[in-house]
Amino acid sequence: MYLGIDLGTSAVKTVLVDDAQRVIASESRPLATASPQAGYSEQDPAQWIDATFATLDALKATRAGELAAVKGIGLSGQMHGATLLDANLRPLRPCILWNDGRAAAECRVLEQRWPALRATTGNKAMPGFTAPKLLWIATHEPDIFAATKLVLLPKAYLRLVLSGEAIEDVSDASGSLWLDAARRDWSDAALAATGLSRDQMPRLVEGCAPATTLRSELARRWGMTGQPVIAGGAGDNPAGAVGIGAIRPGAAFISLGTSGALLAPSGTIAANPDRAVHTFCHAIPGMWIQAGAILSAASCLAWAARLFGVTEAELLAPLGPRPQAPSPVSFLPYLAGERTPHDDPAVRGMLDGLSHGTDRDTIVRAVLEGVAFALADCRDALACAGIAIAEADVIGGGSRSRFWLSVLANVLDVPIHRFAGGETGAAFGAARLGRLAVTGEAIDVVCTTPQRIETFEPDTGLTGAYAERLPAWRELYRPRH
Repeated sequence: MYLGIDLGTSAVKTVLVDDAQRVIASESRPLATASPQAGYSEQDPAQWIDATFATLDALKATRAGELAAVKGIGLSGQMHGATLLDANLRPLRPCILWNDGRAAAECRVLEQRWPALRATTGNKAMPGFTAPKLLWIATHEPDIFAATKLVLLPKAYLRLVLSGEAIEDVSDASGSLWLDAARRDWSDAALAATGLSRDQMPRLVEGCAPATTLRSELARRWGMTGQPVIAGGAGDNPAGAVGIGAIRPGAAFISLGTSGALLAPSGTIAANPDRAVHTFCHAIPGMWIQAGAILSAASCLAWAARLFGVTEAELLAPLGPRPQAPSPVSFLPYLAGERTPHDDPAVRGMLDGLSHGTDRDTIVRAVLEGVAFALADCRDALACAGIAIAEADVIGGGSRSRFWLSVLANVLDVPIHRFAGGETGAAFGAARLGRLAVTGEAIDVVCTTPQRIETFEPDTGLTGAYAERLPAWRELYRPRH
């Protein structure tokens, strides 16, 4: 038995996976995000622990026998968050999250201080990454910066609580701007540019490597017969790639979670930082992931549901299984700023083309199309790095909507595939990494592609209509910085 724990932005999801790679049980607990000022996004690390423990307590109540047999644990998590700890390993302040935009000025300072940043990390400095957040802390909260003895990403803090050790995997570390992506190691020059050193960083491991073990008292709490191995794990998107077997070049996939991304594994670094393409180490040794990232994806649908006072399912139900035509309304999904290709934390969303005849369904269609158009921007940015997308699998909560996947197929003009249980892809991928850390099996044997349950082909009668709308949609973007 193996556990996969995904520390997401909106929830912690835990899955229990057997030796035949069947998910036999899962639990989820929600997380709350605070926004003390416009453009800020923070979470209290204590709720990560409470939510994780709640999922495991629930599994013990319903699956005690299987939980007792767990041998390996894999962790995945939201990337880029800055969790600052004092000398007693206690958080000094709430974690600044990946979708926080306060550090835009610090990004310019960081690139000036360290001109080799893009060449070394494969990324440009953007406010969502971790390093600019530390420069912001140094300027605006100098006492906290001075007291910081350890900087951890969210899932590394969870691992610290579970094991007592500060360890991070190279895929998650790639999103910090402190990692030399080619060497898969911390860059001393990057750390120095933010006034830090290796002493304040966790130890690095590969995602499928054994990193540590679960504390004995926690193993007893959950009735485990031994102390399970905890793998290096992965950032949420690399973990999702492991979960669907996207471990080789050519296996592109889309993540439709709170945020969104179009990702492609590669055997070499194919960076395009000028177009805000992300370069991350894969959770698989010797592999990297190139990604176009958007800050709001399924969260746009959640926003619309709050606006209309209904559930997301109630918004989607009247649309049917497939679109009949593009919406006459356009939506920019920049509710929290945007990364690829604009790198603009200040831009905000927009509805354009409203009229007296505009109804709820028209707006919902526009919201789904706006996210799809933003992913088309990611596709084109990846193409500039030499990465062509011929088809794509989809994971994340948004993958449950057949209508949305049909829109994506038409906008991107490629086949789109979905899996059963695609919304738990990152947690399942984490469980696979936990298994690899225990067994040492060949990666190809474990990280197979799950059975696709449905393929959405582009509708030749609609692809042209969406292609005609894309240039006008792009013209709506106006930089605010």
